Amino acid sequence: MEEEEPPQLFLCPISMELMEDPVTVSTGVTYDRRSIQQWVFGYGRPTCPATMQPLANLDLTPNHTLKRVIASWLSPSTSASSSPSTSSLSSPAHDELATPVPLSRMLENLEETPFKVTALKSMRARIAGDVSVQCEFVSCGGIQAVARVMAQALAERDLSAFAACEEAAAVLALLPLADAASAGCVLAPECMAPVVALLQRGGAEARLHAMDIVTKVSSVAGAGDWTAGVEVGDVVKSLLELLADEVSPRLSSRALDVLLDVVERSPPAKAVEVGAVHVLVELLASAADRRDAERILLLLKRLCKCPEGRLAFAEHDLAVAAVAKTMMRVSQLATQLAVKVLWLVSVVAPPSEKVLEDMVLTGAVAKLLGLLHVETPPATKHKTVRMVRINGGFWRQYPCFPTDLRDYLRLLD
Repeated sequence: MEEEEPPQLFLCPISMELMEDPVTVSTGVTYDRRSIQQWVFGYGRPTCPATMQPLANLDLTPNHTLKRVIASWLSPSTSASSSPSTSSLSSPAHDELATPVPLSRMLENLEETPFKVTALKSMRARIAGDVSVQCEFVSCGGIQAVARVMAQALAERDLSAFAACEEAAAVLALLPLADAASAGCVLAPECMAPVVALLQRGGAEARLHAMDIVTKVSSVAGAGDWTAGVEVGDVVKSLLELLADEVSPRLSSRALDVLLDVVERSPPAKAVEVGAVHVLVELLASAADRRDAERILLLLKRLCKCPEGRLAFAEHDLAVAAVAKTMMRVSQLATQLAVKVLWLVSVVAPPSEKVLEDMVLTGAVAKLLGLLHVETPPATKHKTVRMVRINGGFWRQYPCFPTDLRDYLRLLD
């Protein structure tokens, strides 16, 4: 028999797992005995978790009918006619469970309940794919409530609390966060600090949610800079580790987007300091996706605008080869970016002989000469001509460099 999802009625409202020993409390709501005992006696909360109403007494009445129905559902060989149907369980108490709890009530209960992961999962299912419910969630102060849960979970420093932090991020990642007010709530320190923590040490899915949040708020005009108050070096290092681990193509792609945003908003030397150039060169050398290659080249271009970046590029044995490999092969944009990178390391600053030699040995010079014969954007053509003119004296010692190039370049003017 193909495994089926149990009916919602069979799940304990606290643990959201199939009930083994269903019992009913004084409010008429049924729970699994172990879960409600932990709630009432373990946590000292004499209230009904589903309704948050005080319990008139602490009696737990076994729900034999529901237990038999669950047992019948678990045993395919049992005849449907010999067991009560789920429809026979209809009662005011069960109707109450079927009626959605108002979002405002869910948010009020969120900070009180010790079962935060379960509550957040229910909230996540409630707002998923429904724009009107998402708007209601935001208007009810949902972002602030979830942010407080995240901050509290981060402060507690244990695994169960961190799981609540990850689930809270999954809720925020569902929201559009397209207006300055919503983005501003996320940018508040109590929310952004946990999001950054998830970027650094969350699971794969949690990191993806954190990057979704960052990507959304970073594009909202007037919302503010999400990197303010954040240790940029630590964030970049975490993103680089994620890229180097190659956990999944989707995660790596989103990490490149966030890394581009970080490098654009902060001094590039900070990224260079934690090894960004080295990791990006290694990634570029093996990049199979066109868009990934273009974004890596764009990152290298930004990093090579600072002296530290150019030095790190020159010191890597594969740097020139990885960039040259993309020219006239990946895309026109990749070729333009590759030319800009080579321009920065061979013209803008006094180049090392190693860089100039690598440009010959890896075929970069040959491709530059090839670009002189094809139609390219004026800026790219200009940089190509300047590179050949300025460094031609060094390259002329190699047999592959044409001796009559000076006359050819004169005709280009």
